Amino acid sequence: MTKKRIIINAFDQDVATHHGHGMWRYPGSRDAEYKSIDYWTELARICEKGKFDAIFIADVLGVEDVYKGSPALAIKFPGFMPQNDPVLTISAMAAVTEHLGFGVTMATTYEYPYLVARKFTTLDHLTNGRIAWNVVTGYQKSGAVNLGLTDLVPHDERYEIADEFLEVTYKLWEGSWEDDAVLVDKENGVYADPTKVHPIDHEGKYFTVPGVHSAEPSPQRTPFIYQAGQSEVGKRFAAKHCEGMFVSTSRKEILKPLVDDVRQKAEEAGRPRDSIKIIQALVVIAAETDEAAQEKLARCKELAIPEGTLVQLSSVTGIDFSKYDLDEPLEYIHSEALQAGVAFFTTADPDRQWTLRQVMEFMEIADWNPIICGGPETCADELESWIDETGADGFNLGRVVSHETMSDFVEFVVPELQRRGRMWTDYPEGHNTLRGNTYDGSPFVADWHPASEFRGAYVGKRSAVDMGSETLDPA
Repeated sequence: MTKKRIIINAFDQDVATHHGHGMWRYPGSRDAEYKSIDYWTELARICEKGKFDAIFIADVLGVEDVYKGSPALAIKFPGFMPQNDPVLTISAMAAVTEHLGFGVTMATTYEYPYLVARKFTTLDHLTNGRIAWNVVTGYQKSGAVNLGLTDLVPHDERYEIADEFLEVTYKLWEGSWEDDAVLVDKENGVYADPTKVHPIDHEGKYFTVPGVHSAEPSPQRTPFIYQAGQSEVGKRFAAKHCEGMFVSTSRKEILKPLVDDVRQKAEEAGRPRDSIKIIQALVVIAAETDEAAQEKLARCKELAIPEGTLVQLSSVTGIDFSKYDLDEPLEYIHSEALQAGVAFFTTADPDRQWTLRQVMEFMEIADWNPIICGGPETCADELESWIDETGADGFNLGRVVSHETMSDFVEFVVPELQRRGRMWTDYPEGHNTLRGNTYDGSPFVADWHPASEFRGAYVGKRSAVDMGSETLDPA
């Protein structure tokens, strides 16, 4: 029986500490160099050497100011602050790689679809079709108020906004420019045919976008669509829109029913059951032997700053955990922030009740993610079991120490996974877009994807020549 290929993404953030508060102090760590372009180009080279599918860069727009009502401790430790804009790192990484994909996070609640469409078309051009959009709605009140709102938009309404937001971008990407609109006809001096460029005339509840897309079609047109929400509305959104879904669960027994639920929702949305790739977040501490890996993990734990985990937990959930007793059991509290963050340590695991102290111990190195620690065979065995026992498709491998975490995985674990037929020994030939590599084929969205509804939807309708006060001569 053919074994399922495991999708492998590096998981990072444009910050000094992504997983494990205090790991920037680890000997040889490059964490504090996140501001340098060399940091990102070196990471890209490491991941392409290891035949990773992509680097996925998380992002938040606010600051971690829920814990004790202040961002002071997030700045001191640090957490997700200070942080840079991850979009601006993509071009540099693309320039030093040929096959590696790039996923970047952008929030629909605080952006405009017309501008986002242009950003991703540009990135898709500059990467030759290797870009993915991790669609998020934003969960921090600090981000909302700093971007002009008075409060956090209610959780479910954020997904309503996101749904219309994507509809607008699909119209721009798939429908505004016809396939043969771009001519580059030097002899006649015509770069593109305006009769084949169309306004989308979108008027909705949240957005009005009447015009044409300002950028010509890119290799994928629509970027590969990821999403990370695990609430009920988040899963329904993923089942409709997403080609990949990032998930975070504490153990395999929780991941399997989540995978089954998402796949069922995908079928109910009229798409193939396995068309959504489910990617579990993990941290792998690898070395030549199990003993050497355990020694690395022990060194990390010595440097951990436990209170930093509470700063992050409070920010993600919107709950100030400085007011809680460390040894009292946690109970579910409704939040307009990240609902899956609250559920992770309360309702997600029916067989366990967490105390805040246990949460701190779980998160001290890898945040929300389970840790696999060992030599090549131990790590490969465990990674295979997560896939085979749950039906998931791959992993986001979290960075603990830059760039040691990824370098060790490439050196010790990748060869073993390749030997077992679980990873590429080289990237596929014949197609090199992120979507083509993921689905073994076309760079364009499949017919089951909602973006496909707008493919050619404006052919024969009003075009750019009809938009002015005077009708232009197409010739």
